[in-house]
Amino acid sequence: MPSVPDRRKLGDRNQYPGGNNAVRETSRRRLLRGATAAGAALAAPQLVLAQSSGGTATDWPRRTVTIIVPAAPGGTLDALARFLAQAMSSVLGRNVVVENAGGGNGLIGMQRMMRAEADGHTLAFGNNGIFAAHVSLNPDSGFDPRRDIAPVGLVAHVPMVLSAGPRSGIRTLPALLDHIRRNGERATFGTGGVGSTSYLAPAYLLHLTGLKATLVSYRGAGPAMNDLAAGVVDAVIDQTVTMIPAHRGGTAVALATSARERLPQLPEVPTFAEAGVPGFDLVVWNALAAPRDTPPAVIAKAAEAVEAALSDAEMRRRLSELAAIAPAAEERGPQALGALIARDVVKWIEVVRQTGLARQ
Repeated sequence: MPSVPDRRKLGDRNQYPGGNNAVRETSRRRLLRGATAAGAALAAPQLVLAQSSGGTATDWPRRTVTIIVPAAPGGTLDALARFLAQAMSSVLGRNVVVENAGGGNGLIGMQRMMRAEADGHTLAFGNNGIFAAHVSLNPDSGFDPRRDIAPVGLVAHVPMVLSAGPRSGIRTLPALLDHIRRNGERATFGTGGVGSTSYLAPAYLLHLTGLKATLVSYRGAGPAMNDLAAGVVDAVIDQTVTMIPAHRGGTAVALATSARERLPQLPEVPTFAEAGVPGFDLVVWNALAAPRDTPPAVIAKAAEAVEAALSDAEMRRRLSELAAIAPAAEERGPQALGALIARDVVKWIEVVRQTGLARQ
């Protein structure tokens, strides 16, 4: 059994209800040092983008395009954004770089994007945490994706994996749940911050099981995974893009996946349903967005670049290796993403209302 983390090191705690359970959320201020880069250069054919009649978009991009990731390096958002940036760079014939801006439960990165000139040269990569659930979990932040961003396109659907630390001795989901029952709020989950998908997942699991634990917030899933490997926290639930390499590398022990069936990439790991929690079926969508007032012609060209990147064989291979699924044809493009964001904001408002997951 791992030792209980020093609360003075973990920071201040805020109590809030979670249905019949009470979950504690703990702030973590330390940024990940020595970030890992994700992936090698992708070889994709350059896309000949249609010339728009709007003068603003005709020569887009005119310079380097920056994709803001509202999390520290090392997590799934960072990895997927880097895969996409490399593919788009080949498509566009321009540099596409990733800038990490973690903190503020994702809000710092979104503010960085929103303050940028709305010309398509600063974009943001997020998921249904910052682009949907954030509204209900951080209602006073002033950020509403339905109003404050221009959707570009969906990039990937990714199942989640619950993992324990290699030093914990925990090797199954029932063993983890038993550990939480015996230790209560001394049991810990590392998360990417309030409203992140790695925060929503353990909060929802605790709601389903009626248990209590402490949620430790970091500036992204990458730092949380570092502390999982070090034995500072007991468990993390994050996307397969992060968890498959961690499990294979021995820095985490996968206990269950949120997929409907066992993943070919992790055939030895049961689904949550197989492991005894059939109601846990969260799958994360990841997407690209632009500042609200970006011209529609620029959005259209950026969406074309995303579409070309997703059609690249190497990009698809990388996604497949990590159990990430490219969106279906009808799910792609700005309009489809805008509709998805609107639906999921409403969905998570209702989930938070029913479960009491909202932060107080």
